[in-house]
Amino acid sequence: MGSAAIFTLFLTIFAAAILVSERLRPDLIALLIMVTLGLSGITSPEQTFAGFAGSAVMTILGISIISESLRQTGITRWLGITMYRTSGQKEWQLILTVTLFSAFVSLFMNNIAAVGVLLPATMTLSRRSHVPLSRLLMPLAYGTLLGGMATLLTTSNIIVSSALRDAGFAPFGLLDFLPIGVPIVLVGTLYLLLIGRRWLPTSSAHQLSTPEHDLAFIYNLDKTIRIVEVLSNSLFVNQSIAQGHWAQRTGTTVMGLIRNNRPLLAPAPHLTILPGDQLILHGQPDSSLMEEWGLAPIQMDTIPQLTSDTVTLAEVLIKPHSALDGRTLEQIRFREKYHVNVLAIWRENKAITGNISTIPLRSGDALLIQGTAAHTHLLGQEPDVILVTEDPDAAIRPHKQPLAVTITLISLGVATLGYLPVAIVVLVSAVLLMLTQCVEIQDAYKAIEWKAIFLIAGMWPLSTAIRTTGLADQITNVIGVSAGHATPLALAAILVALSFILTQLMSGQVAALVLAPLALTAASRLGIDPHGYSMAVALGCSLAFPTPFGHPVNIMVMNPAGYTLKDYLRVGTPLTILIFSLILLGLKLFWRL
Repeated sequence: MGSAAIFTLFLTIFAAAILVSERLRPDLIALLIMVTLGLSGITSPEQTFAGFAGSAVMTILGISIISESLRQTGITRWLGITMYRTSGQKEWQLILTVTLFSAFVSLFMNNIAAVGVLLPATMTLSRRSHVPLSRLLMPLAYGTLLGGMATLLTTSNIIVSSALRDAGFAPFGLLDFLPIGVPIVLVGTLYLLLIGRRWLPTSSAHQLSTPEHDLAFIYNLDKTIRIVEVLSNSLFVNQSIAQGHWAQRTGTTVMGLIRNNRPLLAPAPHLTILPGDQLILHGQPDSSLMEEWGLAPIQMDTIPQLTSDTVTLAEVLIKPHSALDGRTLEQIRFREKYHVNVLAIWRENKAITGNISTIPLRSGDALLIQGTAAHTHLLGQEPDVILVTEDPDAAIRPHKQPLAVTITLISLGVATLGYLPVAIVVLVSAVLLMLTQCVEIQDAYKAIEWKAIFLIAGMWPLSTAIRTTGLADQITNVIGVSAGHATPLALAAILVALSFILTQLMSGQVAALVLAPLALTAASRLGIDPHGYSMAVALGCSLAFPTPFGHPVNIMVMNPAGYTLKDYLRVGTPLTILIFSLILLGLKLFWRL
């Protein structure tokens, strides 16, 4: 083994040790590896920085932008609502719905984004069905991992595909993972329904609530919300909300209106009030004057719905030295300027709800606001306030939903046909979504997973060094000797097993970067199609079921559901063995190993 190969081996072991110890951030370790290889001369300057221009990085960048556009246009929220409406009330029906929906969503977006999209909907399912959250969140995480094995758009799959391209072979197509991935999704779902469900914990340590519920509880909205019916002799009939001067006359804010049994939340100031309208008011009106105003109180059993797909509750903080300091909401004309309702002021650890329009604001005050997600989002960009809490799933651009769906579906169709590289198609789609304002450019930049970008780009030269220094040849020889010159399928099993082990220790992204060169070298030695061994590595990097450390989605659901390591081992270990066997069967049937 040459000195360059020995140095690369040492660097790989060093990187693995630091990653496992968690002493440094993974993306910082990747950059350290990159500059070390560049300074040592093992990789040329072009090879050192090739990861930043690689198709893997470009694909992930584009997918991040597409995912954000789907969120902002409300498509992901619609998926969550559809999941709730299509599920039954029995536990097995809920598990089936959560697993299949999460697998479906992960076909088109990053696994982490898929869990982020469906987590609020799953919590809603738990609350309404009274099924413990711990019975649903592991199927949510596992569903995204299973679905990710059926698509090219999973990070580790993208990395392995890019390694094929860099080695001069055709990269994987969008549908190449389906023959093995679809059976994996179906069998994994059946396992969770028939076997894994028996081992899921029966209670949750925590039950997370929605931002709406948290804010309503903190600000005691249940004590300040009223519903009144507008009588035909009311002073407010045939006047717009703005003309009614509700804050000055009644000390209330019109949060919503119910007309013909249809709610309209955060109504526009120019909306005309008609006889028979039911108004959702926030405040404490003088009950003795209600009859004089022509308003009839309606008995409430519970607090009415205050948010919708496009209307949200949020909290903003007045910055130090803000231009709003010392001025009242009335002086600022806050409602007219920002098009949101201010419901309360949080000051000195208590909520102020009465006559807030005449109270001078102070730096450090928190304002509870209600408005459309678009107006709330714009308010958060003002220099005088900080948007502290908002509904992350509210649709900011619902009118762009048809356009976003059309662009995304067309791009997926083009990628499926294989006439253009997936990275090009994904980037074109991302650019079109920004040009058509389905997502703003600044929001697109914020949505990009820069940590993943730097991790992949930084570790990419290590993958190159493993291949070019002959280290991959040496490791392949060792594997071949230790396996007694095993058959191609047995070597594939070894690659899947190595991918699984490294995924638990270093994450699937790093495991794919390290093992992709080995797959290519092993295939070259045996004179077989490298796509089979590359597929083995890619799928092995998704075997993250038995520990919470194998993939971030497992960690995302761990605390809300109160899972422990034993829970993952109990449910995930049999699933790993089952999927491991299916991978090998698929490799034998579809890739002739």
